[in-house]
Amino acid sequence: MSAVPSPIPTPQEPGEPQELLQLGLDVDEPCLRADAARNRARLLEAAARLVAERGADSVTMEAVAAAARVGKGTVFRRFGDRTGLLTALLDHSEKKFQAAFLTGPPPLGPGAPPAERLRAFGLAVLRRTADELELQLAAEPEAGRRFTSPPRRVLRHHVTLLLREAVPDADCEILAHTLLAQLDPALIHHLTRQCGMPPERLESAWVDLVDRVTGRTPSR
Repeated sequence: MSAVPSPIPTPQEPGEPQELLQLGLDVDEPCLRADAARNRARLLEAAARLVAERGADSVTMEAVAAAARVGKGTVFRRFGDRTGLLTALLDHSEKKFQAAFLTGPPPLGPGAPPAERLRAFGLAVLRRTADELELQLAAEPEAGRRFTSPPRRVLRHHVTLLLREAVPDADCEILAHTLLAQLDPALIHHLTRQCGMPPERLESAWVDLVDRVTGRTPSR
């Protein structure tokens, strides 16, 4: 993981083109020596193999070092800690998802009304989280970094921008936190794994919430 990027700009006023800070998760990669880049790829390959074979809980710095046949210090130097390592594993899907809502086709991407984009955004997050639930939970930052991690900041900024278009009189920054709370991986785990709720119920609830927040007639 690269260093945290500079603070995200203040959300634009309604009517201005939506532009998000591109999340440069690997901006340092071109500067890596060839052997360092190979070591990073080797470590991530070993970590991904452990997740596939034993689940995300098996991914420790020691286990990855052993699987990649390198010293434990190499893993710590490259990723900092276990959260950094697991977050690096999520980089690829994070970049794909960011590209989808930044420049992809509507309704997730630009070109659709803001309420429709909010609907599509939440549905896409729910489906992505279902596919990566164990890894996302394992990579969840500690409390002090939970709301300041670069991926979460980018998602929150995007939701804030859409809310500024859809409900300009609202406190959109706080409302963005409220909406994103319904998409929290820990809550999704609780509702689907511990309460046995089907994913379709969570998706319907998201659409209903967006409709009520944006003043649309709630779907029945």
